Amino acid sequence: MTNYEIISAIDEKVRGTNYSDWTIGVTDKPFERKEEHESEGKDVSHWSHYNTDSEEVGRAVEKHFLDLGMKGGTGGGGHAGYVYVFKS
Repeated sequence: MTNYEIISAIDEKVRGTNYSDWTIGVTDKPFERKEEHESEGKDVSHWSHYNTDSEEVGRAVEKHFLDLGMKGGTGGGGHAGYVYVFKS
């Protein structure tokens, strides 16, 4: 998916809530990452992930939503083949 497509999909998902209620990240292995968050005691029932067109797209989308107040951080995620979000 492109930068615009992922941003639009995430905006639709979080509509009616605060960005600060959500966590965003990038990963190459979304199912493993979801399990890691769950094993840390986080509720991942509102999990979604999106395949990126490139690492640059993944990191740009992540930064966009971090700047809007989502939880998370930059730097991890390997090649950032996926962007994920979940309500935290």
